[in-house]
Amino acid sequence: MSIVDNRKAFHDFFIEEKFEAGLVLEGWEVKAIRAGRAHLKEAYVIVRGAELALLGAHISPLTAASTHVNPDPTRTRKLLMHGHEIAKLIGKVERAGFTLVPLDLHYKGGRIKLEVGLAKGKKQYDKRDAEREREWQREKQRIVKSGTRVSG
Repeated sequence: MSIVDNRKAFHDFFIEEKFEAGLVLEGWEVKAIRAGRAHLKEAYVIVRGAELALLGAHISPLTAASTHVNPDPTRTRKLLMHGHEIAKLIGKVERAGFTLVPLDLHYKGGRIKLEVGLAKGKKQYDKRDAEREREWQREKQRIVKSGTRVSG
C-alpha cells in the first residue's frame, strides 16, 4: 500500500530499475508518515562512502509530537539495503551516468519502505513525447468509451 508517490520522478526520468530500501526513522517521523504528512517531490538519493542517504524528503511533524524532541523535517535519512545491492547501485551511478531517485514510500510487513529508482534524465523533447503519448492514450479511451467510429 503506497503512502506517497513521487510523480515528478516519472516525468523527469527514465526509470531503468527499481529497488526497495528501508529507512532509518525517528519515532515522530513514523507517526507523521502514518498520518500522511510526507512529501518526496524535491527528494533525491545520494551516495556517501558505501552508504545511501535520502535528502530533501519533507516529513512535517505532528502538532501533538513530544515536547522534548526537536523535529527537523528535511533531515538526511540513511537508507538500508543489502551490501551487494548498494555496491551495484554505486557502480552504475559512478560509471554509467545514472542517478538515484526516490519513487514512493509504502508499507511492507508493518514497516515503512522506500522504492528507489535507478534512472536516466529525460531531455525536454522526451518529456514532450511522453506528454503527447499520454494525451493520445486518453483520447483513444474517450473514443472507445463513446463508441464513435473513426475511419482512417
